[in-house]
Amino acid sequence: MSMKQILDKSLAGRQLPKHWPNWLSRFSAWVLFRRGWRAEGNLANRRKLIISIAPHTSNWDFFVGLFVLFTLRLKISFFGKHSLFIPPIGGLLRFIGGIPVERSKAHGMVGAIAEKIRAAETMVLVLTPEGTRKPVFPWRSGFIQIARAAQVPVQLVGFDYKKKTIVFGPVIEQVENVEQQMQTVYAFYARVCGKFPGNCLIK
Repeated sequence: MSMKQILDKSLAGRQLPKHWPNWLSRFSAWVLFRRGWRAEGNLANRRKLIISIAPHTSNWDFFVGLFVLFTLRLKISFFGKHSLFIPPIGGLLRFIGGIPVERSKAHGMVGAIAEKIRAAETMVLVLTPEGTRKPVFPWRSGFIQIARAAQVPVQLVGFDYKKKTIVFGPVIEQVENVEQQMQTVYAFYARVCGKFPGNCLIK
């Protein structure tokens, strides 16, 4: 399925917060098409949603994600290391929804984020469960814990560079057991190949 088809389906009867002009959406879809990217599956249609994106093995993931974001006209929030939020890139990161975080002061963040989601009318929070481009295990379960605390669904999305496919994977509607749901996460991403497979959790 082309990114344009995904775009058309995602805008029909949409509940997710909409952002970005139509011309930027169409242009971004065209760029992804020209670069050989296609899409598989559908973006979940929810007023509130946590999106997990993996595997994260390259800085190119950010740029691919940016064009997907523009294509789908999504208004999102995401977290990044505070050291990245310096001029001029810091202004851009904030403009597209970035929130600087000091990892040394992350205590209590799950509850604070969950409260913000509960208070919002609509919100899409994008997180990378690995937290780094290097191979690491286990992945951080913070996004699952936030989903449970805020009582919002999680959609798993993969950037498969081998197949040049943005994979809109399963939606975890309700989190009850964090460890059990993390097994669902690992099983899905085991089928997705990052730009540098050697840095993936499951090769």
